[in-house]
Amino acid sequence: MTIDAVIPEPGRQIQSLDELTSEQAEAVLGVLAEAARNDGMQAVSEQGRLQLRGGRREGVRHFLLTVGDQLIGYAQLEDTDPVEAPAAELVVHPGHRGRGHGRALGTTLLDASGRRLRMWAHGGKSAARHLAQVLGLALFRELRQLRRPLDLRDIPEPVYPAGVTVRTFRPGEDDAAWLAVNAAAFAHHPEQGSLTQRDLDDRKAEPWFDPKGFFLAERDGDIIGFHWTKIHAEEQLGEVYVVGIRPDAQGGGLGKALTATGLRHLASQGMPTAMLYVDADNTAALRVYEQLGFATHEVDLMYRTES
Repeated sequence: MTIDAVIPEPGRQIQSLDELTSEQAEAVLGVLAEAARNDGMQAVSEQGRLQLRGGRREGVRHFLLTVGDQLIGYAQLEDTDPVEAPAAELVVHPGHRGRGHGRALGTTLLDASGRRLRMWAHGGKSAARHLAQVLGLALFRELRQLRRPLDLRDIPEPVYPAGVTVRTFRPGEDDAAWLAVNAAAFAHHPEQGSLTQRDLDDRKAEPWFDPKGFFLAERDGDIIGFHWTKIHAEEQLGEVYVVGIRPDAQGGGLGKALTATGLRHLASQGMPTAMLYVDADNTAALRVYEQLGFATHEVDLMYRTES
């Protein structure tokens, strides 16, 4: 693999850490906030942002790029998948772009991963695509963000299979059972299917968490599916955060019914728009969401080394 030479920058340093102090985490969040205001989207996923705090996490490394004493860029490398290459995200402060900082972080990530790397380009912006090309990475995954207007009159009443009842999540009581169903439903999806109690606790501690928007479908007292919704209050967006169906309950319309239940909840909370993420190659889910009025809003792209 050939990589263009990294542009030298006097005083540039990249520090590799297994965990961040609270001050370092706040500094990274500050860079991320500036980048989000400039770019209109987050450069690091929710999972990556949650992993900034709370101490060391197995398989997660942080890279701080500084010039002098100023934090200019950040990258995160997560090596927790037993099969896939380590996954990375990075950001450079918008006021310091065009000076080779992104390439420097990318080269560091390649070295740290043993040149076996997957890297996200959120929003698929041209600069991120160019960086991936320079680093010798090839496109292999497309994650779509879909959106639709929310109006109760346009959302069908959910129709559930016989014997299925729906209730909301009870924190603490339902944790283990939900984690088991989530793992089964997303056994093919390493990011979602590998969630642990710590990951769930991280999300329950977030200001947006509301069990009233977390719906569980049960049959004979067992959870067989769920729809976890999320409200982005500042953006006035309701999110279909995750819909999961236990494998033995798939194919009977449960996913569509749960999605409609969540959308009706988001509309009742005054959200004008709903959004969700779905892989472009998940044609069955895309079909369901398009039938419910969703259309593509933007895309996130993942690149990887070809070796």
